[in-house]
Amino acid sequence: MRFVLVLHSHMPWVLTHGRWPHGADWLSEAVLDTYLPLLLWLERAEAANDPVRVTLGITPILAAQLAHPALGPEIAQYFAHRRTTLDEAPEGLRASGDAHLLPLVPWWQEHLAMLEALWTRLDGNLLAAFRRHAEAGRLELITSGATHGFMPLLARDESIRFQFLLGRAEHLRHFGELPRGVWVPECAYRPAGPWQPWPSAPASRHRVGIEDHLRHAGLRWFVVDAHLARAGAAWELYEKKALRPADDDSECSPYRAWEVGERPPRSRPVHVVVRDPETTAQVWSRHGGYPGDARYLEFHKIRYPGGLKLWRVTDPQADLGAKEAYEPDRAREAAAQHAAHFRTVLDRVAAAAAAGDAAIVAPFDTELFGHWWFEGLDFLADLYRQLAGDAEMAAVSGTELLEADPPTTAIQLRAGSWGANGDFSKWLNDETAWTWERLWPLEERFWNAAPGALADGGLNAVLEQAARELLLAQSSDWQFIISTGAAGDYASRRFVEHCNALAELLPALEGWGDRDQAHAAADRLRQVDDPFPDLLGALAAASDLPAS
Repeated sequence: MRFVLVLHSHMPWVLTHGRWPHGADWLSEAVLDTYLPLLLWLERAEAANDPVRVTLGITPILAAQLAHPALGPEIAQYFAHRRTTLDEAPEGLRASGDAHLLPLVPWWQEHLAMLEALWTRLDGNLLAAFRRHAEAGRLELITSGATHGFMPLLARDESIRFQFLLGRAEHLRHFGELPRGVWVPECAYRPAGPWQPWPSAPASRHRVGIEDHLRHAGLRWFVVDAHLARAGAAWELYEKKALRPADDDSECSPYRAWEVGERPPRSRPVHVVVRDPETTAQVWSRHGGYPGDARYLEFHKIRYPGGLKLWRVTDPQADLGAKEAYEPDRAREAAAQHAAHFRTVLDRVAAAAAAGDAAIVAPFDTELFGHWWFEGLDFLADLYRQLAGDAEMAAVSGTELLEADPPTTAIQLRAGSWGANGDFSKWLNDETAWTWERLWPLEERFWNAAPGALADGGLNAVLEQAARELLLAQSSDWQFIISTGAAGDYASRRFVEHCNALAELLPALEGWGDRDQAHAAADRLRQVDDPFPDLLGALAAASDLPAS
């Protein structure tokens, strides 16, 4: 049996849109809490000669921010803020009657110093570090849609192909090789067929399935949730409960890879691997899963000012006021115990799998490890040590799985996602329909104008910026944030800003707007929104296709 761990790293474009609470600090927090600790684990594994094989997705829009010259100053500011917070903490803890928490201050200072030393040693170049570990065989790096657009709801096929083609090109630019795997944003899939997801959406009698767009971009495999393959129920992992049963006629196994759909003659297959519900819920769920253990760092209780986390979970159901002091040694012990338990879970799942099935696929957001679950990377380090040299359970990458046992059976996937309810409702609902009603006409105008603007040549700078604004407006994050209600005003504002920017540039591309004004506007917008320095090639490849 093979074990495939897939980590999906993503952040919407926030770097040049303010700092706190949802601007650059959001990205800096992810760097310090997840990406640097992940690289620290890989460095330690390298030094100890511990075998590690992880499939790591880095979305193109996240890569654009990690490579951006503005990131270094933001990270320096964020490190300085955390140092100041720790320097000032002892006095504040004594004054508030929390002197029992004082031993945690030097522990956090040591942890911060270790991360800052790594940042300095890497010269802030996280992408080069990930590339080096990929070249050494510890990682397989995969791509995603350029800005994590929710593909099944985009109105034009050109938009979908542009997202994937640009994602492929950006991966090659950053990592020096073409990706084989792709994280389809939100694990969202739509098969071929008629399309009108909302009464106000433009209707199409037939659109090709997502796999055809992947095939066109040269991408070989992707991940879906089990219920899309009729291999299990849709799960609400946070609560660890089934949302709806699988189809009664379900005969598909989540423990093997499949070819997707009907392959056109003389074309490459596109394969899918399926998320295993049991192992995923064991790690993901705070209620019944490992992160809810009493010994782990409590994510939700934070000391202000400064944002220090000094308490442990204690009881997942307990009020924040009842949380007890964090004990790092006990938490580290818990991570080792849970890694050992997870190893037995893998064996149990493998034993229950049908004969001939080959893999347990466990996909997670990378930010679960280190950020949401502080000890999560310790858990992974312990797990991989246990898997080292194990003849019964080998850790492999997604591509290695497919090369070792190439799928020969095709499967018809149903529509859905890994989101709440297993469908598209987290992104398209009564609260978010207005965003799609604004975006769909802009898509139509952009792709109707793009071929002529490309042929013109004199509007390249305007076309490039319009394409950036379209891509940024398509980010699935805006609808997700609106639906969760956590920062809906921010997400709505960002979405509208990108739509307005695109609308400002479109008249010139359509042939009736003032060109000089459009060039000036593109220059101004590029000062804020400047990912993807060379996107015209992918744009031309996408716009050369017939419209939906």
